[in-house]
Amino acid sequence: MASFLGRWPVIQQLLGGDATGTAAMSERTHALAARTNGASVSRSVCPYCAVGCGQLIYHRNGQLVSIEGDPESPISEGHLCPKGAASFELMTHAARQTRVKYRAPFATDWQELDPETALDMIAERVWRTREAAFEVERDGLPLMQCPNIAHLGGATLDNEENYLIKKLFTGGLGMVCVSNQARI
Repeated sequence: MASFLGRWPVIQQLLGGDATGTAAMSERTHALAARTNGASVSRSVCPYCAVGCGQLIYHRNGQLVSIEGDPESPISEGHLCPKGAASFELMTHAARQTRVKYRAPFATDWQELDPETALDMIAERVWRTREAAFEVERDGLPLMQCPNIAHLGGATLDNEENYLIKKLFTGGLGMVCVSNQARI
C-alpha cells in the first residue's frame, strides 16, 4: 500500500519537497521534446508589414515545423506582433488557398487556373494597359512614359529585388509610379 501511495505525484511532492520538478512529471512528460528538435532552421523576415521583424523558420523533410521570432534580429529582438506570430498557422491552415483562382467580370463563380495561364493573363493585361496610355513623346521631345500603371513594393524585398523591379518597371515598361512599402 505504501509503494502504491508513494507513486502518486502529490505524495512525492510532499515527501520530497519538490512541488514542480521531477516529482510532478510523468513518464510521458519526461519523454516530451520540442517540436523543433532535429529540424533545420532558416532566417527570414516577416512579410506582413514594413518593419521587417526577423523570423526563424524551422523545417524538416520539406515540411514547415514552426515559425518563431529571431532573438538575433536587431529590429525585433525575437518579438513578433500577432500577425507575425500567426505566420505558421497562416502557412499551414487547412483552409489556406494554394491554387490560382479567377473570377471573370460579372461571373458568380471562381475557376481554378494553372499558374502559367494566370501569368499570361497578367502579362497581356499589363501590356494592353501600358499601350492604352503610353506616351512616346510630348511637345516633340522623347518621353517614353507609362502613367497609368503603378507598383508598390513589399517590406520583404531586398535591395537586389528592388533594383530589378525598378529596372523592369521604369526602364522596361516606362512606369513612373514606383514606390516601396518600407518607405511609407
